[in-house]
Amino acid sequence: MSSVRSVDEVVGELSGTFSGQLLRPADAGYDEARRVHNGLVDKRPALIARCRGVADVVDAVNHTRKLGLEVAVRGGGHNVAGRATIDGGLVIDLSPMKGIHVDPKGRTVRAQGGVTWGELNRETQLYGFAVTGGVVSSTGIAGLTLGGGLGWLMGKHGLALDNLRSIELVTADGKVVRTSQHEEPDLFWAVRGGGGNFGVATSLEYQLHAIGPTVTAGLIAHPFDRARDLLRFFRDSTASLPDEHTIFGTLTHAPDGSGTKMAAMATCHCGSLEAGEKAMRPLKRFGSPVLDAIGPMPYCQLNGMLDSAYPRGAFNYWKSSFLAELSDDAIDTMIACFARCPTSMGQLLLEHVHGAAARIGIGDTAFPHRAVGYNFLVLSQWTDATDTDACTAWARETYAEMQPFVAPGRYVNYLDDDEAGDPVPAAYGANYRRLQELKMKYDPKNFFRMNQNIRPLA
Repeated sequence: MSSVRSVDEVVGELSGTFSGQLLRPADAGYDEARRVHNGLVDKRPALIARCRGVADVVDAVNHTRKLGLEVAVRGGGHNVAGRATIDGGLVIDLSPMKGIHVDPKGRTVRAQGGVTWGELNRETQLYGFAVTGGVVSSTGIAGLTLGGGLGWLMGKHGLALDNLRSIELVTADGKVVRTSQHEEPDLFWAVRGGGGNFGVATSLEYQLHAIGPTVTAGLIAHPFDRARDLLRFFRDSTASLPDEHTIFGTLTHAPDGSGTKMAAMATCHCGSLEAGEKAMRPLKRFGSPVLDAIGPMPYCQLNGMLDSAYPRGAFNYWKSSFLAELSDDAIDTMIACFARCPTSMGQLLLEHVHGAAARIGIGDTAFPHRAVGYNFLVLSQWTDATDTDACTAWARETYAEMQPFVAPGRYVNYLDDDEAGDPVPAAYGANYRRLQELKMKYDPKNFFRMNQNIRPLA
């Protein structure tokens, strides 16, 4: 924990040049600034440094390190485990850093670390371009990308991190470093999957692709008593998808708040509208859906389609692993567990990975999960604090019952904070030792440790 004197020293030394805001607990705006997306996270930093530019980030890193304070870095604030904030330490808050520059001729975009996917898509779609992003538009680009970046376009264009051209980082020693395939290439390898372990990502440059402005996408849902047939159909459908087509399967609740359980598929086809319409026919003709919202829609609308299901401030507790296979027994276990879900905001999600995202070598980036298959997510979410024990217990019990079907790998962006032992090595597999070596090179004192932490190799 930091002392009041140390925080006062930071404020005193920064106040003459810092162009952003320095917020202490008694300051106006502090309570709003300290909140992150997950309402279950309730931490009180000693100081929040809301940076307006790279020089602010450098000053915040240097003074925090010099005084021995603990530090967290916030981009969009969506990390479910709450690693974007810290009790008693200093938060380097990038959320005011919203600069976006699109180069339509070069088909690239550079955006600062506080940009969200909704903001990025709005700018790139002006020119008919996009890059793989998340499925909730308020998610920050930096956190999602540095840990992987599953999204609607990953079958055709790979993960978000696969589309990085370069990153500007402020390292633990306060240096501004541009890293790419040709500049500090070992660092560029590490940040593509290594999360926030190697520095503060002040800007990210992506390769863009011609997408939209209209794609074929949406949600189709069936009664819960047809869940077994639906998930089997989902499994069969994902066995032979073209790169342009992404389908996620879910056991979820009706969007009207009634609590009615449903089995559903969320989908996107990013090719021509004619090809998209043809690809969606089997989904629309299967069974008797109670909701069919699949059709042409603006790409930006697709990326906001699920926003209302993940409101800021709701309590979230997640458990996740990749599946070895989606067997009939796994499907039956999912259904039995979801039947006991105590919250109308809870769901079980199957994120299908295929195509371009699975054609990259395990060692080509720090992110190692390149096999075709499914990421399984238990997403428990609720708004009444009195439901916390029941909702977290359901998530843990469901995850435990699914253990016979999981693969060794874990998606680092979904790791929670109450794991037994250290789950981070499982997120990196064969790449973990190299990451430890690079952590020793770029952050030997583990200054950036409020994350899915990679410990320096001793």
